[in-house]
Amino acid sequence: MANQALSSLSYHQHSPLIKKIICLCSNIWKSEQTSPLLQEEIQKVFLHLLSYPLLPVKAESYRYCLEIVQHCLGINTVAASGCSVCDEVNFLLHPKVLYEMCTFGLQESKEEVNSVVKTVLTYLLQGRLIMTTMTWNKFIESLCPVVPILQGYADTEESFGKCILMLSETNSEGEGILPETSRLKSIFRLLLLKKKSLRDMASKLLAFQLINEEGRSTKRPFIDANVLSKVTNLFIVEKPIDLKLDDIKQPIIKVEAVEKLYEVFTSDVDLPLRKSALDQLVIIFQDIKMHNVLNKMDLIDSMFSVLNKCVREDGQEVECMILPCLTIIRKLLTADSVKRLSLSQETSAFFLLFRVALIFQKDSAIVTEVAVLFCLLLFDEVSRMDIWSDNISSISTVTPTFSLPVSVIRRYHLPVHVSGHHAISPHYMVLPLTSDCLTLEPVADMLRIAWNLSQCHGIDNLLKRINSENDTQEILDSLKLSTVDILTLKLTHTYSGLEDCLSSITQAEDHEGVKVAVTRMRLYLLNDRLSFKGVDGPCGSVLKTSAWQQELNRFLQVLPACLEDEKLLADIMCFMNKLLKEHRNGPVIEFLDWILEILLKHNPNPFLELLGQSETQEHEEAANTQTTVRQQLQKELMTFFNMLLLIFMDVTDRKSLELIYAFKTQLALKLLRCLRVTDAPHFYGLPSLERTLQGMVHITAVPGWSSHSTVTEPFSVCTKYLSGLLEVISSFYVERGGTTLSFMGKGVTKSTVLCLLHLSHEMMNQANILDWISMWSLPYDSNTEEQHLTQQGLAWLIPLWVDRDPEVRFTSLAIGATLTSDKVGCLALAESCQNISGGLWATVVNILLDHSECSMVRREAAFILQNLLVIPLPTDDNHDYSWHGPIVHDMEYGLSLVGKPALQALLYHSNFYEHVNQMAKHCYLERYMFDMNCYASHNIPARKNINDFDDSVHFGREQLSPTNQAHGSSSPSTVETVVSLVPSSSGNVDVPPNMTPANAIIPELKDRLMAQGQSDTTTTSTSIHHDSPLSTPLSKEYIVVSPPLLSAMCSLLNNLLIVVPKNTITAFYKTSILKAFCSALNVTLLEKCIQELSIPLSFSSPVEHAKAQVSFLLEYLCSLSRLLSSCLLIDPSPVNQDELLRPLLEKFFTVLTICTKDDLDTELRHTFYQSWTDIFNFLALLLRKTSQTSLPFVTEALAKDWPAIIDTVCKCVGFSATNSNLYTACMQFLCILLTEEGKRYLPEKQNSNHSPTVASLLDADDGNKESIERLFKIILESYEKQSSKDTLKRFATSSLLSLLAVSKRAQKYAWNAGLIESCIEQMKHIHAQLNLDSLKPRKRGPKKKENGFRKELNIAMQMLRNCLYQNKEYKAAALRAHFVPLIHAFWPWFLLDDSLMKVVLQLLCVYTANFPAGCTSLCGASSVQYPGQPIFRGTPRNSLMLCILKWASHLTSENPTIQQLAFTLLANVALSHDCKGVIQKSNFLQNFLSLTLPKGENKRLPDLAILWLKFLLNISSEEEGQQMILKLGCSDLLVEMSKYKHKTSPNLPLLILHNICFSPTNKPKILAHDNIISLLSTCLESDNRNVQRIGAAALWALIYNNHKAKATLKTPSIIRKVDKAYASAKKTISEPEANSLNVYYIKCLENLMHLLFM
Repeated sequence: MANQALSSLSYHQHSPLIKKIICLCSNIWKSEQTSPLLQEEIQKVFLHLLSYPLLPVKAESYRYCLEIVQHCLGINTVAASGCSVCDEVNFLLHPKVLYEMCTFGLQESKEEVNSVVKTVLTYLLQGRLIMTTMTWNKFIESLCPVVPILQGYADTEESFGKCILMLSETNSEGEGILPETSRLKSIFRLLLLKKKSLRDMASKLLAFQLINEEGRSTKRPFIDANVLSKVTNLFIVEKPIDLKLDDIKQPIIKVEAVEKLYEVFTSDVDLPLRKSALDQLVIIFQDIKMHNVLNKMDLIDSMFSVLNKCVREDGQEVECMILPCLTIIRKLLTADSVKRLSLSQETSAFFLLFRVALIFQKDSAIVTEVAVLFCLLLFDEVSRMDIWSDNISSISTVTPTFSLPVSVIRRYHLPVHVSGHHAISPHYMVLPLTSDCLTLEPVADMLRIAWNLSQCHGIDNLLKRINSENDTQEILDSLKLSTVDILTLKLTHTYSGLEDCLSSITQAEDHEGVKVAVTRMRLYLLNDRLSFKGVDGPCGSVLKTSAWQQELNRFLQVLPACLEDEKLLADIMCFMNKLLKEHRNGPVIEFLDWILEILLKHNPNPFLELLGQSETQEHEEAANTQTTVRQQLQKELMTFFNMLLLIFMDVTDRKSLELIYAFKTQLALKLLRCLRVTDAPHFYGLPSLERTLQGMVHITAVPGWSSHSTVTEPFSVCTKYLSGLLEVISSFYVERGGTTLSFMGKGVTKSTVLCLLHLSHEMMNQANILDWISMWSLPYDSNTEEQHLTQQGLAWLIPLWVDRDPEVRFTSLAIGATLTSDKVGCLALAESCQNISGGLWATVVNILLDHSECSMVRREAAFILQNLLVIPLPTDDNHDYSWHGPIVHDMEYGLSLVGKPALQALLYHSNFYEHVNQMAKHCYLERYMFDMNCYASHNIPARKNINDFDDSVHFGREQLSPTNQAHGSSSPSTVETVVSLVPSSSGNVDVPPNMTPANAIIPELKDRLMAQGQSDTTTTSTSIHHDSPLSTPLSKEYIVVSPPLLSAMCSLLNNLLIVVPKNTITAFYKTSILKAFCSALNVTLLEKCIQELSIPLSFSSPVEHAKAQVSFLLEYLCSLSRLLSSCLLIDPSPVNQDELLRPLLEKFFTVLTICTKDDLDTELRHTFYQSWTDIFNFLALLLRKTSQTSLPFVTEALAKDWPAIIDTVCKCVGFSATNSNLYTACMQFLCILLTEEGKRYLPEKQNSNHSPTVASLLDADDGNKESIERLFKIILESYEKQSSKDTLKRFATSSLLSLLAVSKRAQKYAWNAGLIESCIEQMKHIHAQLNLDSLKPRKRGPKKKENGFRKELNIAMQMLRNCLYQNKEYKAAALRAHFVPLIHAFWPWFLLDDSLMKVVLQLLCVYTANFPAGCTSLCGASSVQYPGQPIFRGTPRNSLMLCILKWASHLTSENPTIQQLAFTLLANVALSHDCKGVIQKSNFLQNFLSLTLPKGENKRLPDLAILWLKFLLNISSEEEGQQMILKLGCSDLLVEMSKYKHKTSPNLPLLILHNICFSPTNKPKILAHDNIISLLSTCLESDNRNVQRIGAAALWALIYNNHKAKATLKTPSIIRKVDKAYASAKKTISEPEANSLNVYYIKCLENLMHLLFM
């Protein structure tokens, strides 16, 4: 703020502001804890003040600095307080501040500035005794860099100059104010001053320094008074030299030559050669680019070594090289500031150069070179512009130059020509306004008002100061407000202006004063609107608190008595309308009760009475002026009522709603009376009628409007409205020939049709009779003769479909869509189209496929077709149907088609699907369109006025839109194929200007419709010719298609897919409609619109447009997903295509991640949630139908937005109580996804692996761990919180089960959350409850309560099963929790319930898999007793393993699933030693011998035999089990079984025999069995490589280390088979190393051959 305030100082020159800024700077620099950045910023502001262009500002700044210094360092202050407050001058103790004072403040020509600067510096220089040691040291440290400038003002007479000279003095102890090096440099610097007296003093000061020089006795010349007397003018040269160096782009001298010259100089060659080399280097180093060839420090050190040798007593021999050495040093230091700075800190260098100058004081060239070096070294600090300036430009590429401040050049006698810098301060400000601009009156007025506003901190305090009588503040005359300024401020201040308006209304003596005040109040409202503040603006805030209602109350409660009263009331109502319009988009207005009180307090209501006077009465009672005033008043009143009706929709207060209903009833009946009292149909008062109809539109827009009356039945009110509206539409439209003869009443027609649309929805909801549609028929056609009176029916509706106004066409078609939502309406509308060529079907199809028609009209045509398809269509014309559907005649062949065949023919000849495909390709998704060629008279203007009906259409039809219907129970689900009737659309449709040309009608269609009643034929069919309009080729000119139209087309295609599925699927393949529809979905645009809505522009119409656009896009997405879902149900192949599915899934998942925060309004959030529901339903159905091909695509799309998808799923799971549809859809998708993921790990699907997988996403160790655990948490909480009776419980259960089966991290989370312990405890509780119930007397039939317990037990065991799946740690925990005894206790109930037995077998299979301790636990007796075990079933006395074996012995094939699970469990436990012992003792294996094998040619092993073989294979894995099998005596049976075929496990008997062959104990028994030997040898000749391998391995095992086996097997037959098998293997297996099994097979054969041929 201080920096910004500097620009205004040139205008007001307000000294308190300057003091405030400097004081702020002092306070900031006073503390050591202050931020360096803050100190730097405030210092910039302070430096701008010290260098301000205006002298008064600059002088005032220095003057206040002096006040601070005097206060802090004054003797009186220290004497009074006893301590110093020197910290307050810290802001001055900075090199930049001192540089500004010394460089620019001291050279200021005005005495009022330079004298103050001298005083300030004097105080500082003399303040050593007053300052603290730290402050003084800080001052000296900051002063050293600017001493070269300060010494220019040294003087022997003036006190300030003497203080400067004191900086160079040294006391007897060798100490001074400045550090030693700085003090020595200051002494040498005095030798360059212009005043001789100062140079004389420098020689005296220098004598002391030379006396104390180290090694002075060995140096020449000897220093005495005579030598020092010549020092005064030693460096005052007559001809200064130029420091400019050359910068040659292409150096001539090579680097090697320079290096050789330097080597010559540093070598021990003759002195003339060395001097020659130096002279050449002098010339070479004139080019700055050659400086970097040699090491500068080495070169400079070499030069100084020559100088040191010269000043020694024997240094005469090198005197010839002094000049080139000095020249080289000068050129190097001129170009290199770093080396210059380093050398300037060495005192020995100064003494050395000074002695060289004394030795050669008669050689002007050498003295000049020394003087130049002194200049470079003594003024190095002030030559650096980057130190003293803040805004130095980027590094320059030109040759660096040595420059000095202008003040230094002026005050020193320099031996060089040097460029100057900082002629003005680098902190100098350029004023924004020149003095000429300030003299302009507008600029001066603006600055004056701005100054006063800022000085008083706003207009409120300024007005208080103006109204205050004791305003004594002294300001400049140019800043004082004029009378005009004060009046302007009072008018522009909203609060003061409104208070003045209300005061004027109270004190007004005539109508004019009130009118002016009300007009001003309207302007304040306009100001709020233009500032985009709305009700939150100043005017809205004031009107919330002021008592303006009381002031206007007296004008609103009585009827106007004269013309002036009516004018005043019209102005007041205009203000009320503006006020209500501002509050329309905000919350419910606070003064609503006051408005309702005015409307309902008096009976009759004066407002309604004014509304009821007709224009005819006005003509009779008053002149034209009064008529105009009355019309304006009625217009404002109707606008007022319409606005109120819109605002009433947001009211939720019960008391206010009762009052609102009463007012609506009065207004509805009053408007109906106004409609009835109009003149004869041939002379309506159009303005009055149009206003009445506009009011009726707003009344009927809200659903349920007819039910508010306590006197009249709702349907009766609807009937009266319908009668009056049909009279208007027939009088203005039908009787005048429709669009051909009627050019009046365009607004009347539009309002009437829109009101009829609202009425159709209301009658559909309120009708208590079935045939309410018949009331919409006009009774007779007045154009026919009396003896041939015909009922028109709904024929009056057809001409409206081709009206010149697209809104009329749209609304009239919407009426047709509503009427066709019932079968009676379909029949009535079809009957009314008998006289139209093609009938109803062809008419609607023509409108739909007319590419020149606007989208909202075509959308309603699509809804009509959709409804017509709901009624079942006949398949032929051989039956008597009340609904024939379309009828098509082929005039060429004399054929006719009815029903579905006719529909297919109609679609084919109209190129319906090709048109639909083109519609999808020409969809326009943006918000606005501009066509420069469109005519203004043919376009729909943008509707911003309340008299337009966008809002009424939106509010009146909102609840009946197809999107909203999807929320109800009548919407088609993803599983059902029922088509519901769709009422007309009800979204708020924004029509682009160029979408509504007046000639956007198919000429043939228009001719046919206008010929209604003139045709002699009575056919209702569509005659298909080659030149029929329906068979015309596709048009190349397309008007844009909007997303709502595509949404309707999706719904229409959905119905077609169900009515004629084969035809539709074929069309999908032929025209690629689905791909075009999916391509039209633009998710990027949707994201852009959501981003726009997040910008906080609360009062902006584009925000409303963005909301509408988002709604349309989401509606299209929902319709598309439902269409794709239906297609999946009928035929998944059109959807299951890579080029369609992959981008579609990316778009769908992007939509799922867009609206994850509740930063949208309620309506849009619900729309988003509905789109999410449809997306989840589609994804679930997709995975269910095409999981094998679609799962990789789904997983890939999931991985791209995995964190955001998790957030969305978590949010959806949390909607179990508020949005059950979304919750159900989300959980179903999650369950199916995880289920399909789990199927990938099945043995038969191991080859279908893909990456990434859902399991890898869930278990990945990345940054998504917290989100994934949050997903686990919310699903687990959803499962635990929901009761078992809740229908949503099963979805949570299924999802949790699938999650536990797939994810190891989910299992771990469940373990940490105590799910395993919870399930076991729940099972214990169920066991106790079942035991208690078993003790009670039983009734016939199953107990409901017991069934509930069994269901809970089933779920608990499934949870436990999935928690233990492939996890030994959790299995051990279950073992410790006495899991097996608990299962043992439940065994009697498992025997009675197959579903429980199935689950417990699965649980035990999981538990025993790869867990020997678990298998062993099945063999132990139950050590845990549970009270109340059922007595009638008996307590199990044996182990659970014996119970299982006993039960499995009696298993039948009635339930193959349980049989398979039982043997799987037995196969698992067969690997356990303890379980084998139990099996052997139980004689369970004897059941294997009782197996019956099938007989016949195609012998296949039964499933039970396969299960037994798998069980025996696991038993044979150890020697103990092999003994059990041999003792069983089943060798012959195994040999017999090996001859049987089986698809999945053909080699099980061979594997069992193979295992037995490995035991030395078993070998004699095997060798004694000829059938086994024959079987094994025969395996070598098999065509199956696995069989060959098993046989070879078994034979090798038998013959290994067994001499008897060698003798037995060493037969010619076996040897021949082995040799043949080995030769065949060597021949067929080319690379055995590639497969370990092949390597093993060859090894077996080789060993067999070796052992047999030994």
